[in-house]
Amino acid sequence: MEEITSRSNGRVKAVAELLSSASVRRREGLFVLEGARLCADAGKTGVPIRQLFLTQQAIGRYPKETAFLQEKAASVFLITEEISRRLGDTQSPQGIFCVCGVLDKRPDDDTIEKNGSYIALENIQDPSNLGAIARTAEALGITGLIVSGGCDIYSPKAQRAAMGSLLRLPVLRTGAMEDALHICRAQGMQAFASTPCADAVPVSKAGLGARTVCVVGNEGAGVTRGTMALCDALVTIPMLGRAESLNVSAAAAILMWEMMRGR
Repeated sequence: MEEITSRSNGRVKAVAELLSSASVRRREGLFVLEGARLCADAGKTGVPIRQLFLTQQAIGRYPKETAFLQEKAASVFLITEEISRRLGDTQSPQGIFCVCGVLDKRPDDDTIEKNGSYIALENIQDPSNLGAIARTAEALGITGLIVSGGCDIYSPKAQRAAMGSLLRLPVLRTGAMEDALHICRAQGMQAFASTPCADAVPVSKAGLGARTVCVVGNEGAGVTRGTMALCDALVTIPMLGRAESLNVSAAAAILMWEMMRGR
């Protein structure tokens, strides 16, 4: 185990860049996880762990997790508490950081399960919303996520909000949601777009279930017109109160519940 004591060490700088920059994560095909539970989940799920950074305090505090991670990691580095505080995205970092290889794939005939139920996220900006949707999707048995635009699924906030779900669920990333919908419909799947418009089909009557992809859109702008035009129907969640719309993660949870109920 190599020891690193300087904040200006090249490896430390590289981890800091991965934590702060989505473009660096895309270029390198790497991302960073923080904390004993999330890093251990990655190892158990089979996520490739390229580098592991630990403090001596973390080894003493989390002996089982750190021993397991040292077996899974290609390289292991001992860092100081000062370096841990520099890298930590939380107020009290646990002193455990994993540099991992990305897992996502592109939607195509081989990655789309034609009998599955997918939630599609178009231009979701808040990583906490993205992570919460992934966590609910896994809990309800959704087949996978299709993600177009918006925030990076490998941002520390998204990964933390997902509590490991973004590592375990199939995540298909596409440059344009329209491309993914063409592939899904070619597989015989039905596509639905969520909208607050009152003239859309109430979600309980839309027939959501298997062989379905349901799109939720940007927190402010919603689903794009081009994506809506490719969908078989627009669905809405009827609301009896004075609120005009739901938070996107809450709306997605209701849609996914209906998808699972209809299977």
